[in-house]
Amino acid sequence: MSDRIAVTGLGLVTPGGIGAGPTWESLCAGGSAARADPALDGGPVAMSCRVPPPAAGPGRLWRFDPATRFLLTAAREALDSAGLEPAEWDAARVAVVVGTAAGGVGTLEAQHRKLLTAGHGVLSPMTLPAFLPNMAAGQLALELGTTGPSLQTSTACASGATAAVTACLLLAAGACDIAVAAGTDAMVTPLCASAFAKLGALSRREHEPEHASRPFDKDRDGFVLGEGCGVLILEREPHARARGAVPTALLTGHGSTSDAHHPTAPHPEGAGLRAATRAALAGAGAGPGDVDHINAHGTSTRLNDAVEAAVIRDLYARRPPSVTSAKGALGHTMGAAGAIEAAVTVLTIAHGTVPPTANFAVPDDTTAGLDIVTRALRAQSVRLALSHSLGFGGHNTVLAFAAPSYA
Repeated sequence: MSDRIAVTGLGLVTPGGIGAGPTWESLCAGGSAARADPALDGGPVAMSCRVPPPAAGPGRLWRFDPATRFLLTAAREALDSAGLEPAEWDAARVAVVVGTAAGGVGTLEAQHRKLLTAGHGVLSPMTLPAFLPNMAAGQLALELGTTGPSLQTSTACASGATAAVTACLLLAAGACDIAVAAGTDAMVTPLCASAFAKLGALSRREHEPEHASRPFDKDRDGFVLGEGCGVLILEREPHARARGAVPTALLTGHGSTSDAHHPTAPHPEGAGLRAATRAALAGAGAGPGDVDHINAHGTSTRLNDAVEAAVIRDLYARRPPSVTSAKGALGHTMGAAGAIEAAVTVLTIAHGTVPPTANFAVPDDTTAGLDIVTRALRAQSVRLALSHSLGFGGHNTVLAFAAPSYA
């Protein structure tokens, strides 16, 4: 990158709370948002991590799919924290890049049920605008009045991280001065829950849902389906400082690779994740010994955690970084996860605090040897941290974030 990319604002809507503050407090408390979910009764797994209902909100939001509602709410928080007001910026120089795995799949399912039970006459005219995958980015651009690039990225559970990479590329190319980079998904639906259960990806620990998502733990048996949104405001550092903004962190490097191995399983040796990590570190002008912390993908599935643990153990054998996974607390938020966890990584740097991995208690042979933060938060100065994201289809994205003082 010719100019460093500054993170000047962030917003979160997660099962841990609506807003970056409530989400951060929830993560640091070490509990889990997983609960029994009556909306999934009758399916193979009836628990999830849901976003809590807002105390209030604009009535017009009813017409949007939840994934778009989450995005509009988180984006407003991110812009406020960045000190940006859409009425005052050059709208043609602002990009919107939103990652999603499934778009408005909940709307599509609900309208299809109506079609089958009551006929086409009951279909909502908002069906297409609510579920088309590009519409979250389109609606956000409409809401903010931006006329720069408006894109949607879809790389399964790496989508939010891919959105951040795409935003960096647009900024580096001079296609925009400000980028709103986000990931959002609302896949806690009967169809999605049943499909993930059919793949064997979901935890079956329904008798104690709050202990079901157990990243890297010996007794992990799958993830808990979640929903939410994360938003980062990205700018070239000179642009941010020229308008008086103080960067919270710098996005100093990124790497994106493809496993080309299997539709749902990671490469058994983590080849794609290793390559993405090396690319992110090269972009940051750093080596493995410079990494203080990793926000792992950490899904709580047997295969993913084992492969990711092996990569971390091998690459950082001389100086193991601290490791945490937000999915123990928030569940797996699918296409939102990469953006949510990127924001959590930025907060980790800003607070000098690593939140614990909820429900991690005992490593097994595949995850032993990692410095996993558990039971309680850890005070730690973090100058350089990585955020891992992996997705079905073999997508790997690694983001490198640094403290603003990082040379």
